Amino acid sequence: MARYRRMEVLNSLTKIGLVPLFYHGDVDVAVEIVDACLVGGAQCVEFTNRGDNAHRVFEGLSSHFKSDNRLILGAGSIVDAGTASLYLQLGANFIVGPTFNEDIAVLCNMRKVAYLPGCATVNEISHAEKFGVEICKYFPGTLGGPTFVKNILGPMPWTSIMPTGGVSLEEKNIREWFDAGVVVVGLGSSLINKETVKSQNYDAITRNVENALDWINSARKK
Repeated sequence: MARYRRMEVLNSLTKIGLVPLFYHGDVDVAVEIVDACLVGGAQCVEFTNRGDNAHRVFEGLSSHFKSDNRLILGAGSIVDAGTASLYLQLGANFIVGPTFNEDIAVLCNMRKVAYLPGCATVNEISHAEKFGVEICKYFPGTLGGPTFVKNILGPMPWTSIMPTGGVSLEEKNIREWFDAGVVVVGLGSSLINKETVKSQNYDAITRNVENALDWINSARKK
């Protein structure tokens, strides 16, 4: 079960402003990736449910870091309540999905776990918020970019948005998103790319995380 309550997770997501997300089929490599993110200062990490036996790798991560208070581990690419329940049993502290699912929202509300569903329209965001969603994942972020966020927050200033897809590891891009009003960004392949992992250059991942956090903090101070 989750080690952290929903409000702790939401506050950490908002405070730090970055969620590294990735999938790897080897638990030992996944441990190295997560540790590199932690060293760089990213507390909340999303492991995506994108490969065969992904839940077993997640279970290994959850077990390895069970006593490490630096990490808030979440599960991503979750599209149904059954899979969400499985990851909650394995220790997921937050659930992320490419779409919104009412059954997942109810399940997470019952377990006091943060749910960040994918939403790409005003109606989808509003519907998710009716089910208690605090942070909506804007996905794919390439659809409307930062302009979409600005347009949403005009009539709906209470909405909290996390774009994923369309966010790049570039200061200008990250600044544009935060200037538009997002509370956190999700970064995947640009932060943790295949070549870096293949060469076991985990220090590069740490540097990427550090750079992203520096740019986020700078954008917020503007």
